[in-house]
Amino acid sequence: MVETDNPLVLVARDGPVAVLRLNRPSKLNAISSALEGALQTAISRPEVSSSRCVVVTGGAKAFSAGADVSEMRAVDAESVFAYYAASGAAYEAVASLSQPSVSAIAGYCLGGGLELALATDFRVAEETATFGLPELDIGIVPSSGGTMRLARFVGAAKARELVLLRRRIPAGEAHACGLVTELVPEGESFARAMEMAAALAELPPLAVTLARRAIDAAAESSRATALFIEQLAYATLVQGGESQSRIGRFLRKD
Repeated sequence: MVETDNPLVLVARDGPVAVLRLNRPSKLNAISSALEGALQTAISRPEVSSSRCVVVTGGAKAFSAGADVSEMRAVDAESVFAYYAASGAAYEAVASLSQPSVSAIAGYCLGGGLELALATDFRVAEETATFGLPELDIGIVPSSGGTMRLARFVGAAKARELVLLRRRIPAGEAHACGLVTELVPEGESFARAMEMAAALAELPPLAVTLARRAIDAAAESSRATALFIEQLAYATLVQGGESQSRIGRFLRKD
């Protein structure tokens, strides 16, 4: 694995898989605006943009313990919206990756850290991980896609429980309610995420992209529109050389 150092994000490439590792261990990977900016810069690097799958991870003690609260003093509405137009867009940059993404989660996954994990396609969590959205304790709300994505994954009732009651839940409960894709023993989240990423990287890229986009669009579309998007994606893909080649190999197996 070839690795390039960044003060706040480590970027590595392992075959077709790119790895983004949050690197602020002294603050339990608390997400500052500088870290978000570094994440956006990392995503734009050739070794990431040319990859077939992206793994996002943190440290053994924390994927991320949440936003850096020290940056929230003395801000006004104008500066908040300027922030979302700049480094705060990092979450959407992750959600909008053309390739699939997997979070490898150990330790704390709270607040902005959970919002970052929610922006990835899959979440592999160690059994000892902890999840929560504590924002209301300091008078704010999750604001980087947290409420929107959380409600999609776990339903409105569970989202209200996590946001309004500020419950921290163990990985087993997070898995049971659909927040976590897969549970693994302590110390094995990264290895399992890389295994999953390698399998995803073997799939035809355009088919993966269109499938992901169709799933995302379905949440905001009418039934008729969602079905049309599905059918349009199929019609686009089935004519392609990649699809015809794979269909040919499949038929030869028979």
